[in-house]
Amino acid sequence: MLELQSLRKHYGPVVALDDCSLTAPRGRIVGFLGPNGSGKTTAMRCIFGLVEPDHGAVRWDGRDITPSDYVHFGYMPEQRGLYPRMRVLEQLVYFARLHGVSRADARTATAAWLERVGLTDRSNSKLEELSHGNQQRVQLLAALVHQPDLIVLDEPFSGLDPLAVEVLADIIREEARRGAAVVFSSHQLDLVQDICEDVAIIHRGRMVLSGHLQTLREQSPVRFVELATDGTPLDDWLPAVEGVEVIEAQDGAAVLRVPAGVQVDTLLTAALRSGRVRYFRFEPPGLTRLFLETVRDEAD
Repeated sequence: MLELQSLRKHYGPVVALDDCSLTAPRGRIVGFLGPNGSGKTTAMRCIFGLVEPDHGAVRWDGRDITPSDYVHFGYMPEQRGLYPRMRVLEQLVYFARLHGVSRADARTATAAWLERVGLTDRSNSKLEELSHGNQQRVQLLAALVHQPDLIVLDEPFSGLDPLAVEVLADIIREEARRGAAVVFSSHQLDLVQDICEDVAIIHRGRMVLSGHLQTLREQSPVRFVELATDGTPLDDWLPAVEGVEVIEAQDGAAVLRVPAGVQVDTLLTAALRSGRVRYFRFEPPGLTRLFLETVRDEAD
């Protein structure tokens, strides 16, 4: 299990991390989220000793991380960390060897991974000859080829088409099922919701929300209603329901923000009185709305 314990990091007057803590158990996927400049990348670099925190500790399986542990970790930085003029197969074998894999096993693993992501026919191409999306695939494979126990991915889906996203999302799920602890950041929050069991939201260097995603959604003090009617305008019937806020409204369809304790029957009955209800959906906030609610609350 990975643990970040009360990390603090300053760059002069800039506070990059402010008492930041995070837990990533083996076999689970943690979505590490935050606005740009919130401290995600600094925290990830602390895991690998690339940044030394001013205070706090990074621990693996209950102890301080040692250099030998890094051999069993995999890291995909947001910026390219590969050699542009090196051939793909040669490059992945090289990275596997750096992590202690024998040459024969490294070649076998690399060939299997290239086939898994559809790049077998580009194995002898130089990295710079590949498209952005294919370079991104190779960057991910460099983090996975040695079967790491901990996988940390910084924006792994950036610039990928939907098909590539689906393939890489399946790979991440498979790695967690294998028993690896997985931490990844992404601004594609719908995708994070589909993949992750746990999320951690950082803002201005401080962890503001973390835990099991479904539990966090259920614990939210608000709910959202999506509905569409063929009846009268919203303003004619919504005032009868206390605590309702219109988030979006257009052509008879609307998204409403309501208190978690609102009587759904009262809301639906009011909508039915206005005319035919074409659809009605009541649920806790999804990850995108949960993220926005949390970050906005912290900013106020």
